[in-house]
Amino acid sequence: MLRETEADLPGDVLPGALSASLHAELVEFRRDLHMHPELGNQEFRTTAAIKERLERAGLTPRVLSTGTGLICDIGLTEGHGSRLTDDGRPAAPLLALRADIDALPIPDTKTECAYRSTVPGRAHACGHDVHTTVVLGAGLVLADLHAKGLLSRPVRLIFQPAEEQLPGGALTAIADGALEGVGRILALHCDPKVETGRIGLRHGPITSACDKLDVTLDGPGGHTARPHLTTDLVTAAARVVTDVPAVISRRVDTRSGLALTWGRIESGHAPNVIPQHAELSGTVRCLDLDAWRDAPDIVHAAIDEVATLHGAKSEITYVRGVPPVVNDQESAELLRRAMVARRGLDSVETTEQSLGGEDFSWYLEHVPGAMARLGVRRPGERTVRDLHQGDFDADENAITVGVELFTAAALMGAPEL
Repeated sequence: MLRETEADLPGDVLPGALSASLHAELVEFRRDLHMHPELGNQEFRTTAAIKERLERAGLTPRVLSTGTGLICDIGLTEGHGSRLTDDGRPAAPLLALRADIDALPIPDTKTECAYRSTVPGRAHACGHDVHTTVVLGAGLVLADLHAKGLLSRPVRLIFQPAEEQLPGGALTAIADGALEGVGRILALHCDPKVETGRIGLRHGPITSACDKLDVTLDGPGGHTARPHLTTDLVTAAARVVTDVPAVISRRVDTRSGLALTWGRIESGHAPNVIPQHAELSGTVRCLDLDAWRDAPDIVHAAIDEVATLHGAKSEITYVRGVPPVVNDQESAELLRRAMVARRGLDSVETTEQSLGGEDFSWYLEHVPGAMARLGVRRPGERTVRDLHQGDFDADENAITVGVELFTAAALMGAPEL
């Protein structure tokens, strides 16, 4: 168990503070990533930059089998002797720190920014460049502490590709052994609603599940003068759009937050012709893990029933996305205590559960862990730039906050993992 009293906090005596020179280097590194965003599974330049910097620090990163993303262990074999068993396994569970390295397929619309994206239609508009830089910085600090004999338990850095692509690059990292020997995993995500110098935390679910749904409806078309001799496919599609979400809401506990929202509907080409084909697309989001596991069967049944009622044949493609991120209580408490040790009792706020999806959840299907929301809004700034918008940017002072949070967590939590 983690220690319970604030009196046990190491406070300012905790080693691993970020130097001004390293902060400047990390800001430069982040700006370089921001100027050269790469989409999921195409992050070759990003991977090479991370690998080169870790190797300069005397570490031995391993690129994932897909060619992008990498894993790097600290404190297993370097410096103060091996912490491996005779069969090559870690002698103690590792603490993993995870970053996602991909960008979004949207244009960077910042007009007065020296480090705006140089790649048309691509932008780090979700803060993954900050996440990557924070984990890199934490790795550099922890490697230095290990060389000084101050790191009591090994740490694994996970730089994961393709978080923005369903079902997420976390599955690739896991398949490549990212969690082998790991006892706990931590992550953070930029939050423009939270001021720099603070983090948002909660126990339990902190994000939503997010799945993708494509539906086709087919039936014999005809003239709009004789709808009784056809399958009135436009009406059938409209009924699926309006009735299915209502049906779903009555088949699960309302507290689960299971919601189907449509984003696309297409059918027909002429005002007097009943079409033979319609297409619908949307997302299924869910706040509860158990309800998410039942969601495909519930959604399939509801669509089939409504389509059949109106004489349409349905074909459904339900793409599993990601489950909710459910923060383990002890892991969230570790992050809280680490942040308090660095920034004081007022530096942690309770955050609400988001309806956004995050593939960090796949790691939590295997090991306990938690995600914090890293404040990236400049203190006093009134404009809140939302994620996934082309004008999004982060206060780069948040990099230091994130590095010190992860460093403190690695040092504070090591004996109790």
